[in-house]
Amino acid sequence: MDATPLFRPLVAAALSLLALGASAQVPKHAPGTICFTPRLWCWAQPPGQPGGACSCPTPYGRAEGTLG
Repeated sequence: MDATPLFRPLVAAALSLLALGASAQVPKHAPGTICFTPRLWCWAQPPGQPGGACSCPTPYGRAEGTLG
């Protein structure tokens, strides 16, 4: 039996899940009030100019990000 027909949909599903980021889960917000890191987001404390540097607290320390 050829596994190719089963493999292609699995690869497509995995790639589509990888394309979804935390931004899909971000609530409506004013610009500059959310800090986006490569793996998560948090409410910016304090808010600032979009594109500015920020960080989010994690159990392992601060994660650097960008205001959005």
